[in-house]
Amino acid sequence: MSSRVSNPLPSYRRSAQQNTFTSSAPSGISHQIMPALINQTRKGQKTLLGDAISLGKIKACLGWNVKNPACDVDVSAFLLGRDGKVSGDDWFVFYGQKESPDCSVIFSDRENTDRESVAIDLSRLNPSITRIVFVLTINDAFSKRLNFGMIEDAYVRILDAASDRELVSFVMDEYYSNVISMMIGEVYLHNGNWKFNAIGNGVAKDLEGLCGLYGVQVKQT
Repeated sequence: MSSRVSNPLPSYRRSAQQNTFTSSAPSGISHQIMPALINQTRKGQKTLLGDAISLGKIKACLGWNVKNPACDVDVSAFLLGRDGKVSGDDWFVFYGQKESPDCSVIFSDRENTDRESVAIDLSRLNPSITRIVFVLTINDAFSKRLNFGMIEDAYVRILDAASDRELVSFVMDEYYSNVISMMIGEVYLHNGNWKFNAIGNGVAKDLEGLCGLYGVQVKQT
């Protein structure tokens, strides 16, 4: 059962994206040049990555651009068991909790080519974890009336961490004005092999709402 913890979310709010990119966009908008995406898949497709031994370490790299400069997008990764829930409140990583309890999953917002990334060491991953979902969330979307119709060029690419070779990538082509968090993709274990699923679906929930969706109990302070 998930234990209750003090709310970690407000204390880690960021005022703006920390990364900067070459911009040809309108004033006030930081524009990211999308990297070359080699092995693109489509929404709903599932791609074999390999077994944990042959894969070793992988890296999920994510990027996006915004049409509205008020949009501050964050990445989070939820580490789920077979029931689709976290096994404890610290089994998700984001800018306020950058490492999983088993030290197998590490969040980084200090990327050059991409905006943010999640490094995964499959050899150290707790055996109870069978799915890792990558989510993009617009910070303060409710109060600022922001939504994913104001986002573009959102992508995720899964790399072999040792060689930086792209295993698979997915670029979203559907953006919804009624959602503020987007489950862009996931890696999951199936019959001893890890696969990537291009999801591309969203919900009208902020990060706190996502925590509730995946079983993280946030205690308000």
